[in-house]
Amino acid sequence: MGVDDPTVVLMTPGQYNSAYFEHAFLAMEMGIELVEGRDLFVDSGSIFMRTTEGPKRVDVIYRRVDDEYIDPLAFNPASALGVPGMLSVVRSGRVTVCNAMGTGVADDKAMYCFVPDMIRFYLGEEPVLQNVPTYSCRKPDDLKYVLDNIAELVVKEVHGSGGYGMLVGPKASKAECDDFKRRLKAEPDNYIAQPTLALSTCPTLVEEGIAPRHVDLRPYVLSGEKTRVMPGGLTRVALKQGSLVVNSSQGGGTKDTWVLEAPVAIEEEE
Repeated sequence: MGVDDPTVVLMTPGQYNSAYFEHAFLAMEMGIELVEGRDLFVDSGSIFMRTTEGPKRVDVIYRRVDDEYIDPLAFNPASALGVPGMLSVVRSGRVTVCNAMGTGVADDKAMYCFVPDMIRFYLGEEPVLQNVPTYSCRKPDDLKYVLDNIAELVVKEVHGSGGYGMLVGPKASKAECDDFKRRLKAEPDNYIAQPTLALSTCPTLVEEGIAPRHVDLRPYVLSGEKTRVMPGGLTRVALKQGSLVVNSSQGGGTKDTWVLEAPVAIEEEE
């Protein structure tokens, strides 16, 4: 049964998370409470938030904490970021979680290899945009190619994020490449590889002044009855000179993204 006036919270790992500013900004803009795991507790089959006026039941949680840490009783028992017993409340339907546990499978890099086939299978269409060539190291032929050409490729953990667990071959030393070869041979299922892309650069203000830095663009796409590409996006910039890693957790930053309208032709009056 729905709730007429639900209590909604945004659950964050806390101020030491690299995206904490984003969490605080979103909570403020949405007019909801920003909470950490220690602000919540389970009682009588529901989740409550600690407030200055006493416990308040929570109906919806916008989750920004990884699955592994969300409930120490169900996942990582050492986690201090989650809420003990939260998963049982979710299963009972007494709280709704946006970004439900398990949805991260769509972000697994191993899935990327199969996106063109998914489009053909589910939509009966050919992909409009082609994938970056991707080698799945679980396939013997792909693994052999990656091992033979590792110095030219970018190798990534399939479950990695934030720029961690990856090797940029052209920027890596021989020792680093050899270390990744050992990892690939030991656990090939955990890795994919792609060609090193030549990212664009744009002028960036750094300590030395204005200098070129590598950037990438993440567009925002809304999918429903129609699919709409929003007039804007997230431009991420690698602030370290020569770096191709744009993730904020690895010292990257963001830049304003400007979308200019096409000039309107003005007909001359007779």
